[in-house]
Amino acid sequence: MHDVGPPLAPAWTCAVQRGSAPTAERGAGGLKAIVWLAVLAAMVYAGVKVVPILVNEFEFQDAMQTTARFASVNRQTPEDIRGALIKEAAKDDIQLKPDDIQVANEAGNVRISAAYSVTVDLQVYQLTLNFHPSARNNAL
Repeated sequence: MHDVGPPLAPAWTCAVQRGSAPTAERGAGGLKAIVWLAVLAAMVYAGVKVVPILVNEFEFQDAMQTTARFASVNRQTPEDIRGALIKEAAKDDIQLKPDDIQVANEAGNVRISAAYSVTVDLQVYQLTLNFHPSARNNAL
């Protein structure tokens, strides 16, 4: 019989047994985790600031569509439509002036459009979101 020697251990145990543990790699992994955590925190922060504004815009768009749909049935004038939408915008924390809302009511076809901007303060950057909601009701 041949004496081959002791059985070989897996490579990862040999490095630990020899005392040459890769400490530099462990530090780089920790730094990488910190950087990813900072990026994740920044994305969550931006989301907390931006998502409510997008929800408000969606709610205003929905109110605009509902107003356009029923404007001809309720026989609303363009001034009435503007007033209703200004109230809805104020409820949704959107600052609009009556001049920002364009209303066309021709032969039962109602077209409403608006344009406004919201600036979001992200501490390191000022993000400006531009919105152009519109709605129409075509008579059958």
